Amino acid sequence: MAVNPRDELLAVLAEKSFRLGQFKLSSGGTSDYYIDCRLTTLDARGALLTGQSVLQEIEARSWRPNAIGGLTLGADPIVVATSVISAQQEGPIHGFLVRKAEKTHGTGQRIEGFREKGAHVVIVDDVCTTGASTIQAIEAAREFGFEVAGVLCLVERQEAGGRANVEKSAAPAPFVALFTANDVRAEHVKSLTTK
Repeated sequence: MAVNPRDELLAVLAEKSFRLGQFKLSSGGTSDYYIDCRLTTLDARGALLTGQSVLQEIEARSWRPNAIGGLTLGADPIVVATSVISAQQEGPIHGFLVRKAEKTHGTGQRIEGFREKGAHVVIVDDVCTTGASTIQAIEAAREFGFEVAGVLCLVERQEAGGRANVEKSAAPAPFVALFTANDVRAEHVKSLTTK
């Protein structure tokens, strides 16, 4: 029986990316768990599942973007994986990355990769807590001249007002999360009891 890539991605996130303990977050808060999606998105199998799952969500929502991108570093592996899978399926979605600040040398651009003004794009991020990095990417994309068709994160932490912040910034484009932190935690706990 074939496993849905999204279901398998959740299992990989729970195994590789989720940790219980006491952690200080980039938002300044503390938490009894930590999710490092890069341990999944930079894993060979995890990258494949990420690209497949993100592409499925984009297609299910009929966003039809020309490109996918987000703020470096969390978005980088998601962008590349999704772009590669899309090309293999004969419906290429190009990639772009948003620098945290404009380069002070060379062409001085903030958007790297795909750069076609007026293009429809999807903004991606790995984890959304306050939404600050996602919002920074949305603003940079619009400032460049992209039309934001949708915003997607792998895991929404469901705290610090992140969803409301991103939804406000993304509007009228929708914001979706493939998983909530509760989804990943439940899968992690379940895997511990089945071992």
